[in-house]
Amino acid sequence: MLHLRVVCPSEHTDSVIDLLSTDSGIAHLVVVREVAVRPAGDLIEAAIARESAEHVLDQLTSLGVSHSGEISLHNIDTLLSRTADTVEAATPGQPADAVIWEELVATTGEESRLNGIFLAFLTLACLLAAVGVLTESAITIVGAMVVSPDFGPLAALAVATIGNRRDLATRAGVALGVGYPVAILVTVVLAVLGRVVGIFDAAELGRLHTASFIYHIGPYSIVIALLAGTAGMLALTSEKSGTLIGVFISVTTVPAAGFAALAAVAGHWGHCGEAMLQLLINLGGITVAGVLTLLVRRHRVLPDTTRNALR
Repeated sequence: MLHLRVVCPSEHTDSVIDLLSTDSGIAHLVVVREVAVRPAGDLIEAAIARESAEHVLDQLTSLGVSHSGEISLHNIDTLLSRTADTVEAATPGQPADAVIWEELVATTGEESRLNGIFLAFLTLACLLAAVGVLTESAITIVGAMVVSPDFGPLAALAVATIGNRRDLATRAGVALGVGYPVAILVTVVLAVLGRVVGIFDAAELGRLHTASFIYHIGPYSIVIALLAGTAGMLALTSEKSGTLIGVFISVTTVPAAGFAALAAVAGHWGHCGEAMLQLLINLGGITVAGVLTLLVRRHRVLPDTTRNALR
């Protein structure tokens, strides 16, 4: 169950009450009149089954509440109520199958912003990957995969494609288009510095067979990217966030970027190109899988009115 909070002008209150009263996924409807100060109006709260949330949000938006007041949803960590249990059991569908579109847009939008923190994490991940390659440390390479924040923009691109959100697509594209070049450039600069001080021997790069999987491209590169992208989008849309760790360490994005930087410094342009192609394949595969997953999930769980709004 989720906690629904609505603040609206008094002239909208009766319409909101009528809407919520007739929805089978609503429990504990509470109305407190004339308590809102700015904007002036009423406060309406309720517990709502996750399966009903998308439909209710769509209807409240159509009433104009989002323009004149507020609609917010909050997770409920603990709820002891037989009434709520009965309502949730009677609501068609399963909570894990319910997609709340606005929640998904907000989550991916926030994680795809280009800012100092995003650049720092992506650069650190790229540097960790480069160190993992040089030390032939699989653990360090895996750590770099976990640190990397690149799944957020990729998920945002998938959401933007389905929802026709150009603003979200632009934001995600800028984050990836600026983030990766910056991370690779910083890694190149530090690799050159390491070569000068003697801690990076370019001749050794060709003998590091442990990292060869990073730049070797084959059918499984595409398969892994598609499977990881599907798992990642399912995790985002079903609140199974713990699964995302497995997604992060399944794809060769940041390791490919780190290896490409090292190969460029060493003058191994063939391996550099292969690593960059590996990066692009993984980025594209994850995005395509995310789009396909959202298409299936949308047609399965979203009401017709919401489907039409997303076209």
